[in-house]
Amino acid sequence: MRMSRSFGKTLREAPADAEMISHQLLIRANFVRPIGAGIYVFMPFGFRVLRKIWDIMADEMDAINGEEMWMPNIHPAALWEATGRWDTVDVLMKVKAGGGREYALSATHEEVVTDLALREIDSYRDLPKMIYHISKKFRDEPRARGGLLRLREFVMKDAYSLDTSEEALDEYYPQMVQAYYNIFDRCGVPSIAINADVGAMGGKTSQEFVVPHPQGEDIFIACGSCDYAANVEAAEFVREGEKPAEPAELVKVATPDCTTIADVAAFTGVATSQTIKAVFYWWTPSGKTEKDGRFVFGMVRGDLDINEVKLINALGGGALRAATDAEIKAVGAVPGYASAIGLEVAKGLDQPGALVVADLSLDAGGDFVMGANDAGYHFTGANYPRDFSISQQVDIAQADTGHQCPQCGGRIEARRAIEAGHCFKLGTRYSKATNATYLDVNGKPQLIYMGSYGIGLDRLMAIIVELHQDDDGIVWPDSVAPFQVHLMPIGKGDEPREAAEKLYTEMQKAGLEVLYDDRAASPGVKFNDADLIGIPWRVTVGARGLAQGGVEVKRRSQQERNVVPLDELIAYLKAN
Repeated sequence: MRMSRSFGKTLREAPADAEMISHQLLIRANFVRPIGAGIYVFMPFGFRVLRKIWDIMADEMDAINGEEMWMPNIHPAALWEATGRWDTVDVLMKVKAGGGREYALSATHEEVVTDLALREIDSYRDLPKMIYHISKKFRDEPRARGGLLRLREFVMKDAYSLDTSEEALDEYYPQMVQAYYNIFDRCGVPSIAINADVGAMGGKTSQEFVVPHPQGEDIFIACGSCDYAANVEAAEFVREGEKPAEPAELVKVATPDCTTIADVAAFTGVATSQTIKAVFYWWTPSGKTEKDGRFVFGMVRGDLDINEVKLINALGGGALRAATDAEIKAVGAVPGYASAIGLEVAKGLDQPGALVVADLSLDAGGDFVMGANDAGYHFTGANYPRDFSISQQVDIAQADTGHQCPQCGGRIEARRAIEAGHCFKLGTRYSKATNATYLDVNGKPQLIYMGSYGIGLDRLMAIIVELHQDDDGIVWPDSVAPFQVHLMPIGKGDEPREAAEKLYTEMQKAGLEVLYDDRAASPGVKFNDADLIGIPWRVTVGARGLAQGGVEVKRRSQQERNVVPLDELIAYLKAN
């Protein structure tokens, strides 16, 4: 490729709204161009990198018996209605065609694969199968940000396994996990597989592949003493503390102007871990409207916080928002001084009364200070279950730095990271909803067990740049670089250009991918662009080197420069 003919130009300055370094560099180096929030054009250089990533992914999927295919990006609404996700996936983009027909733009392809399984899988002899494709996805992200890290239109490799049983799925799953490690390693992105929440995908379990990064949007928990690691939405921890041997008497005390945990603890002279925090929500179940929702009282020990994803999962899905003062008062509680004491508490999720969901931390302590449902008053000496009832007790607390590891008893730490990929054991979540079955060896219908596995190519490109860059620009790993060699003649006179033209032809014939900077630009401009674009090898053809019978060769990742004889250049580049 001759730079004089290349579409687009490098930029000296990054866009004002580009916060992530990958966002800045990919735009400046002419790899991508934004045309709207979360919508990007891949310029020729960027598309070459995308294809390199694509090929690596295809190699690794083929190696574990995957079959590449091509699935549509417009899905009939009926497919999504069949699985119950038409009205529950918030980011699903929908379009209406002539005749009132409705379609979903492909946010993911579980629905299409399930429909294919219904048509193509008859008996156990047709299983197992693994199919994959690399295609566009569309999601109505409310906060498209970070350049290529969170997009409304993006390219994803998604794979789907179909098995006869949970055991068969469990047996195949490690092959996919290893393939993911291989993909990330080949792209120069060391990753960590952590336990994660299944979210809107549903299913049994999932693992998220993350790359630690100080500006990452994800938070994960890792133990400093063992290999335990999990997304904060799925992380467990040990609640330290014990119930008192002799519970204290429940006493109502005046606590004027104490409406926060810190105020109450200071006023009553106890640690925050000896208080109870009340958080109030309005819950809208999946498939319901807000008016059909109900009030939820979240309860956790005062030194902890509620993780809303855990709470939503405990409720069986849906959406939460903060409850209004009017909604809090409607159940008999008092904002700022509320508790479950004295309330009519629902005995289950579908029973009347205040729905109180309490964390496991209530069992790791006692003689708590908690609201008295009377403005200006709290109870001391409160103990569960003696003094109040709850509807459900489950893990809804957020793990954080300093908490005790559930696996080894060591201390865990909260770290920021970027999500790079996700693997899901869907089980029969989708096959059950659509009655996708196969006939077993006895001729009896059995549900198909599914797995779903995704990596965003755009996002992975951004992560590569986040990890491989310096003050001057991108430093592409060899495996995904748009070209192998950046060739440039510098200086006055015809000799450097004539030698460069000859080298350009010879290197291409030898199978090397070459970006030839044939522009009539100054050496400074050419060197700056070479560092910004980040191709692994820079070959500079100048009068001084030619006088010595060679050219200057430099690795983008190194400072060292070597003069290599012209007749040895191609062999040198291929050997290194």
